[in-house]
Amino acid sequence: MLVSAKDMLNKAKAGKYAVGQFNINNLEWTKAILQTAQELNSPVILGVSEGAGKYMCGYKTVVGMVNGMLEELNITVPVALHLDHGSYEGAKKCIEAGFSSVMFDGSHYPIEENIAKTKELVETCNELGLSLEAEVGAIGGEEDGVVGSGEVADPKECKMIADLGVTMLAAGIGNIHGKYPANWAGLSFDTLAEIQELTGTMPLVLHGGTGIPADMIKKAISLGVSKINVNTECQLAFAEATRKYIEAGKDLEGKGFDPRKLLADGTAAIKATVKEKMELFGSVGKA
Repeated sequence: MLVSAKDMLNKAKAGKYAVGQFNINNLEWTKAILQTAQELNSPVILGVSEGAGKYMCGYKTVVGMVNGMLEELNITVPVALHLDHGSYEGAKKCIEAGFSSVMFDGSHYPIEENIAKTKELVETCNELGLSLEAEVGAIGGEEDGVVGSGEVADPKECKMIADLGVTMLAAGIGNIHGKYPANWAGLSFDTLAEIQELTGTMPLVLHGGTGIPADMIKKAISLGVSKINVNTECQLAFAEATRKYIEAGKDLEGKGFDPRKLLADGTAAIKATVKEKMELFGSVGKA
């Protein structure tokens, strides 16, 4: 059964580790992430961007697939199904479809409007027992066509949004989506420390977990980050393993063209990447 991300993130914050949000793109992705979480006895958050939701034939399809897998794979670890970078309308659709957690990204609105819309969603989520993530200060890089340059959030604005009763807060601290450029300045730990000071026990979220050095990830966790989002890294691992399979001509041997065989190496690569991240984040054995 899907659960809200609230308990798992509060435990992570108290225990100084982080829960990974791994974005799903199809059945293989979802299966690989759930199996790895179960094998490592780790809580997990499945992230769905609006673009991926559309690609997978809508949010109801996603909910049906995930719920079916939880049952068929006998998944007993806590699993949250979370809308990533949701619009206001998208968040409402996911709530209706049966997601257990949503993110409303109001960072591009003036702060007053971000507050008003977040407030309304806080009420809905509280009534239904869902977790809600809000964002302050755009995250850089590209996410479904939205491009930002790694901005840094205003800690006072973070406190204003945190005080509305959201479950977790994503704040830009120089992190970006996608691959990090060679001239990336690194994370702003001073900003993170200031945000943590003002928001107290609230779990903080780090977007763009791909390519941030391990020591920076560990430092961010020590400063209150309890949820880290990973997407690009799994995509790169999947693509590389699939390319190798085809370049080696394995799709031409026997029934190697069968999609179950064709995608097996890529799926194994996703599992290996998720395992590596769960170990780094410290969530192994925490279910």
